[in-house]
Amino acid sequence: MPALDEYGVRGLRALLDDHAIVDLELELITGWWTTGPARTKSDRVRHDLLTAAAALGARHIKVAPDVTDSPWDRDRWVTEFAALATEATDAGTRIGLEFLPWSNIKTVHDGLDLVQAADHPAGGLIIDVWHTERAHTPPADLAQVPLRYIVGVELNDADGEPVGTLFVDTVHRRRLCGEGTFDLPGIITALRTTGWHGPWGVEILSDEHRRKPIQQAVTDAFRTARTQLDR
Repeated sequence: MPALDEYGVRGLRALLDDHAIVDLELELITGWWTTGPARTKSDRVRHDLLTAAAALGARHIKVAPDVTDSPWDRDRWVTEFAALATEATDAGTRIGLEFLPWSNIKTVHDGLDLVQAADHPAGGLIIDVWHTERAHTPPADLAQVPLRYIVGVELNDADGEPVGTLFVDTVHRRRLCGEGTFDLPGIITALRTTGWHGPWGVEILSDEHRRKPIQQAVTDAFRTARTQLDR
């Protein structure tokens, strides 16, 4: 990892401590189900992130599904996910699968089916509310997710309808919490019903947000998320 190469473990840990960053997430492992050359590349990233997680005390590592939505072997994915979760345990962390509405694992229900079949305590889901809303998942369904399978939660907001493809909309047009159409109070209540009480991540991917000075961007993201959580 470039940051570890530049600062070293102690230097990077000191930077995190200086900025009071307690809950650290690392990403992204892709291709963990593949074979051949693609797997070789994936395994290099996998090794680096697991090594970094162990050194820095990361809470979890995010993993992705197949964004090409190609045919896939569910049994193989279950086996590979369990194996990856075992490696995460050895590194003192967990893995969180982030389902994506344009991938082969589109909904929280699809993701839950996989992680429950893998049945590993170090493996679960990342619940990004952009993805649940764009997949038309009602908050009541989120309330039914067993807490043991929730690895992380990400809050954000968006317009009522996507503009362009789902990928373009998610990368360029997210909104600050409370400035879009999502039922964030209902979603937060549903997730609290599961027993989840944080940490609450905030992921605002938008061209408008990127243009802000970093201090303003962080302040705006924190302020608007806190308003929703305090309602």
